[in-house]
Amino acid sequence: MVSLSAPLIGVCRHRLSIDGKGVTTLVAFHGCPLQCRYCLNKECLHSDGIWKEITAEQLLKEVEIDNLYFLATGGGITFGGGEPLLRSRFIEEFCRKMKASWNITMETALNVEREHLERVFPFVNEYIVDIKDMNPDIYRRYTTRDNHQAVGNLHWLLQHEHLNERIIVRLPRIPGYNTNEDIEKSRQQLEAMGITRFDLFDYIKGG
Repeated sequence: MVSLSAPLIGVCRHRLSIDGKGVTTLVAFHGCPLQCRYCLNKECLHSDGIWKEITAEQLLKEVEIDNLYFLATGGGITFGGGEPLLRSRFIEEFCRKMKASWNITMETALNVEREHLERVFPFVNEYIVDIKDMNPDIYRRYTTRDNHQAVGNLHWLLQHEHLNERIIVRLPRIPGYNTNEDIEKSRQQLEAMGITRFDLFDYIKGG
């Protein structure tokens, strides 16, 4: 069987308590369905932003050097981007080949077709969901996309018992797009859905 390949914008090792449990290696994929006004990784949107194309087997060889760190701290691989769920088949193949002890964290906006989420669901231990804002008008103005798919996928995740304990929802204050009052409204809606863990922060608008 020929191994799948995927375009990356980078691999960042030895991340501690930033984007997942323990020591993690961030694998950032190229490509995203959103066009966020203050995108932090704009290279993921442009064809010349690809760092390299890699197979699941090649990625495994590249990251397993830190296996001892993962074992000692309960860490593992964090998939980000871009939108990692667009590479769900690649991630599935990687997870079937990796050591079962590694913790898998998914940094995602969840704005993808459900089939991508279902494909990786058996392998993911934690989710960091960048929900932007629950107000559909604010979300659309900021990302150029509707948020019904993202919210629907979050509902789907929360149907699984105790999964809310493994989800962190990021709620940023986005200059020029939402306010503290908007964030509080989003938080209340998410709490009503069952979310208990939040990451509240301010976007720093670049020049």
